[in-house]
Amino acid sequence: MSPIARIMAAAAVLVTATVGAAVAQDYSQNPTYGTVNLRSGFTPDPYTVNVQSGGSVNAQTLSSSCQGFIANAPDVRVNYTAGSFNRLIISANSSADTTLVINGPDGQWYCDDDGGNAGLNPSITFSPPRSGQYDIWIGTYGNNSLQPATLAISEVSSQ
Repeated sequence: MSPIARIMAAAAVLVTATVGAAVAQDYSQNPTYGTVNLRSGFTPDPYTVNVQSGGSVNAQTLSSSCQGFIANAPDVRVNYTAGSFNRLIISANSSADTTLVINGPDGQWYCDDDGGNAGLNPSITFSPPRSGQYDIWIGTYGNNSLQPATLAISEVSSQ
């Protein structure tokens, strides 16, 4: 093999490895902070989970609309059964600048940076919500430090 052919082959391997790493979030992994099963009309509302936001993976590898640094495995998995409520609100609250990345029941990625109530907190509303699995990552904007945060799941208000 000529030197140029070797370089081209090595470059092809490098590109393939980089593309394979682009979507590092693995929703088949067990969530770090557990799985919750919620049925429409659940109580308490909001249902909350204390987590550490952040991770080492840049969320922009999923989509240019995603921000922050997240973990490989989901933070929380919600198995939701839709019913009489016409919205499902997933938000995070923290003193740090947090982001939200969700893989919805439709297989699509949903992301938010500052759409929540208190400035730097994220919130995503599904209206109408679908029944199914919601895999949730809470990220930290700007760097990969871990920060305390609260995930809130509600059918009536964002936190």
